[in-house]
Amino acid sequence: MDKKVYIAGGGLAGCEAAFYLAEKGYKVKLYEMRPNVMTPAHETEFLGELVCSNSLKSTLPETSSGLLKQELMKIGSLILDTAEKCKVPAGSALAVDRIDFAKGVDSAVRNHPNIEVIEKELTDIPSDRPCIIATGPLTSEKMADKIKERFGGGLYFFDAIAPVISFDSVNMKKAFFKSRWEKGDNDYLNLGMNREEYDIFYNALIESEKVEFKDFEKLNVYEGCMPIEEMAARGHQTLTFGPFRPVGLRHPVTELKYFAVVQLRKENSEGTAYNLVGCQTKMKIHEQQRVFRLIPGLEDAEFLRYGSIHRNTYIHSPGHLKRTFQVIGDENLYFAGQITGVEGYLESAASGLLAAYSIVHPDFEGFHEETALGALARHVSGEVAENKKEYVPSNFHFGMLPGLGKKIRDKKLKKQMYADRALKHYDNFPLS
Repeated sequence: MDKKVYIAGGGLAGCEAAFYLAEKGYKVKLYEMRPNVMTPAHETEFLGELVCSNSLKSTLPETSSGLLKQELMKIGSLILDTAEKCKVPAGSALAVDRIDFAKGVDSAVRNHPNIEVIEKELTDIPSDRPCIIATGPLTSEKMADKIKERFGGGLYFFDAIAPVISFDSVNMKKAFFKSRWEKGDNDYLNLGMNREEYDIFYNALIESEKVEFKDFEKLNVYEGCMPIEEMAARGHQTLTFGPFRPVGLRHPVTELKYFAVVQLRKENSEGTAYNLVGCQTKMKIHEQQRVFRLIPGLEDAEFLRYGSIHRNTYIHSPGHLKRTFQVIGDENLYFAGQITGVEGYLESAASGLLAAYSIVHPDFEGFHEETALGALARHVSGEVAENKKEYVPSNFHFGMLPGLGKKIRDKKLKKQMYADRALKHYDNFPLS
């Protein structure tokens, strides 16, 4: 009899899991409700569509995202493999052409002989087993209600998306290409502001009209994708210490120093579209046009995609999921992706890969806690004591790892030591 697995959700986690299982000889039925039922954030029918940034973060080995990438590559990641094939210049970050990436993932999954994609909205958790629920933070309302029933209520936070503008509409007399501290290629487009220009922008941002929420929707915002208005509300210069930080970004010709610098990153390989880095927003559309055009160089900006904010649903995983992303009490049922409370593209893919790996290796109990994958799974399962009371979405970071047992003053060396220690755990680990 063929080994069968059922997966709900064609996002990064679902596609990663489906492809891994299919490569191991499993017959996969992958359910995806799009394009028949769309979400507030998706724009295409492609599997694996990215709905927030087009960046998969740093590739540097001594960074948390760099370590997570290295671990995923050791197991075999469709998401990373596809990203490498359609990357766009972004310094030390791995950024992709959003459409090419989605098409690449979609093609790899749909054309695999062991995967059947079923375009249908699931309104309940399937009874078929084994089953992976990877419906994502934008799970349809009916399915979300069933999941809430299963886990005794649901949690949520809000996620914001930055605008994308046409490169041709940027006034290049006021813009310049440069990387911070001139490290790597000059992949970012920079727009500088003096104190007066920043004050005008800041005041307009604070006073702008924002999307209103229902009374019962408290604005729980994930720190890693915080709307620019929320950051600005924390203080006049919060942005200049955050996404608008001018340090290391003097004008390459005049050596002029700025009070604030807005950076733009390529959205596609052709360089015709750029997104405003760190400018996730909940402003209404007409206000986005007014406020962002106050940035020098964007006076005539053509918006290809407006910023938006949407509600993301996730379950209280601690006490419900194991390190293997199996449901406690129903070990042939798995949850994966952002609905588990992992946050970030790589983390979502990693959880899907871990769930799939657990199906292929029934005796698997999780990767070592000194690895990125093990620490992330430990965070989700609630083995970290503080998570049992207040569980919030999180990326993987070095703070999740056990200490090194000694004080290291050099921060870069310390992170490299964490990475080296983590990767040693894979030397004798069965990865096939």
